[in-house]
Amino acid sequence: MSQQVEVLFENLWQDYLSRTPSAKKVHQILGEGHPIVNDHVAFRTFDISPVGLEVLAQHFLDLGYKEGGDYHFEAKKLRAKHFEHEDPELPKVFISELMTAEFSDELQSKVKDMVAQVSAEDTKKPDFLYSGTHWKVSYADYQSLLEESEYAAWMAAFGYCANHFTVSVNQLPGYKTLEQVNQKLKDNGFKLNTSGGEIKGSPEVYLEQSSTMADRHPVEFSDKTVEIPSCFYEFAKRYEIEDGKLYTGFVAASADKIFESTNAK
Repeated sequence: MSQQVEVLFENLWQDYLSRTPSAKKVHQILGEGHPIVNDHVAFRTFDISPVGLEVLAQHFLDLGYKEGGDYHFEAKKLRAKHFEHEDPELPKVFISELMTAEFSDELQSKVKDMVAQVSAEDTKKPDFLYSGTHWKVSYADYQSLLEESEYAAWMAAFGYCANHFTVSVNQLPGYKTLEQVNQKLKDNGFKLNTSGGEIKGSPEVYLEQSSTMADRHPVEFSDKTVEIPSCFYEFAKRYEIEDGKLYTGFVAASADKIFESTNAK
């Protein structure tokens, strides 16, 4: 089982690096040769069969993960859940989905057209979580989705893959605070997500998070190839909720701002 999990995360990581080359530089700068522990990996999807949140989650439940918290993002019209494994060394998983019924008929129609091209059989394959897009959209369609939902536009361009990996600052040698991590990144030319402040959250909510702004990656749309924001790297510092036990959940208000790391506008 643990080998299966490790293979999955290694495949997700290699796929993520293909559109987030800056992640390697982050490792060199922060890790300085030490291994970096991954706090969590995040995925995006739509709330339509056969690709809803629960379908993606099943891949992790089959590998021994258990359901954690539920989260709602009113403004962005998303729902999310997190999953964790009894082995604390394994990354947590955060999966969100777009609540499509809350958008215009035009957006719903575009999303339904995309999802209609995904076979239910494909969603069960081990590589579905890094299978990318199962559709081709035009750049004009991408821009039209962007007007209503950055999230929907990102999904149209990239499909199924890790939206971000996350450095566990608690297990990062040489760093005590998230401020130190952020400063090191800025000193090395990284642009951080400043929506809601460079650091989202606080010790009072047991979690602090920051993130780089997404790399830019060329996407082949049906009519042309355009470079757009792809994936980013997050940094999380967790605090004890009781003696020796770190908080393992997420903070919706903070995650809301982290989503903006892929903003194209």
